[in-house]
Amino acid sequence: MSKKDEIDIALKEIERGVAEIIDIERVENLVTKYYKDGTTFTVKAGFDPTGADLHLGHTVLLQKLKIFQNHGGVVQLLIGDFTATIGDPTGKSETRKVLDRDTILANAKTYQEQVFNILDESKTKVVFNSEWLDRLGASGLVGLTTLFNVARMLERDDFEKRYKSGQSISISEFLYPLLQGYDSVELKSDIELGGTDQKFNLLMGRHLQRAYGIGKEQAVLMMPILEGLDGIQKMSKSLNNYIGITEPAKDIYAKVLSISDELMWRYYEVLSDKSLEEIKEIKKGVENGSLHPKIVKENLALEITTRFYNKESATMAKSEFDNVFKSNKLPTNIAEFEVENGIWICKALVDAKLEPSTSQARRDIKQGAVRINQEKISDMKMNLKVGEYILQVGKRKFAKIKVK
Repeated sequence: MSKKDEIDIALKEIERGVAEIIDIERVENLVTKYYKDGTTFTVKAGFDPTGADLHLGHTVLLQKLKIFQNHGGVVQLLIGDFTATIGDPTGKSETRKVLDRDTILANAKTYQEQVFNILDESKTKVVFNSEWLDRLGASGLVGLTTLFNVARMLERDDFEKRYKSGQSISISEFLYPLLQGYDSVELKSDIELGGTDQKFNLLMGRHLQRAYGIGKEQAVLMMPILEGLDGIQKMSKSLNNYIGITEPAKDIYAKVLSISDELMWRYYEVLSDKSLEEIKEIKKGVENGSLHPKIVKENLALEITTRFYNKESATMAKSEFDNVFKSNKLPTNIAEFEVENGIWICKALVDAKLEPSTSQARRDIKQGAVRINQEKISDMKMNLKVGEYILQVGKRKFAKIKVK
């Protein structure tokens, strides 16, 4: 294969699934130089450790970073331990609560443990922005604020909406995009990745690199926001439509299988390690009937589960799923809980961690989604007497209850 062919393939993989690229010429030049003389380049992506665990939506960026690593990129994995104390105002209708330092550091540690399920650690530099933002000082911060004006800041969609509706915007929130942009100045990043909702912040990096005269302006590559299991809203823990990468293997497998056939192709595009040509062939097979969509979805579920566990765990997850859903059998491993005699069924479901609240338990019973010993129940006032019961909510949640 010629160098030109290698470069063309690399650029197609980099552009795959991307929503927007600003300064594609710079990306092309960096990749071309790598293939010609081995010169590497830096690719920055920032994560504010505001939560403990990552879900598949977060890994869309990580997958793209991995592709860059395959084609000359050295990843600057920026942990925003300083900016997390402010909170990114993107998409928020009110000021975020301030996180304490211990929580931020604990979350950051968890992030680092999780990202190397995807990224090549030898081609990744983990950096914390407190390293330079702590030493920026009052003088440096004031100097930074002179490089952007309030009118421009209020052009930002979420700020504009809050300003017009009379909702509070703290000065610290104005500082957030400036500080994120300053990270790119310190790191001298060649490319920065982020979601489409981060465009304002990402462009700030280009603006400040130019203002500080570091001799380059980073290219910006924006990835789409991944739809959750419902196929409509973005993947989010608060919307309960997410697949967490630390969830049990059987849950990851089952959740991937629950997505629609249409959404499956979206997941293949932004999450799979398969090449564009391979995906094209798979899609052709489904269209001409030589491949069944269910088999294709099972393969995707196996690939994603294997990524965060291993092949053996993924195979076991598939076997467990087939056992429960095809043969109507119970899972082999069911969590056990002890409760008191006469417990209300809705409270038992909450205590067994099958429901988040008694009100949700009532709704699920009403909708016929709750079973005891594989029989549907409809009595929301039921109390459980002494004995052992298998509780089930929906198709995937099981628990064994021992009533003392």
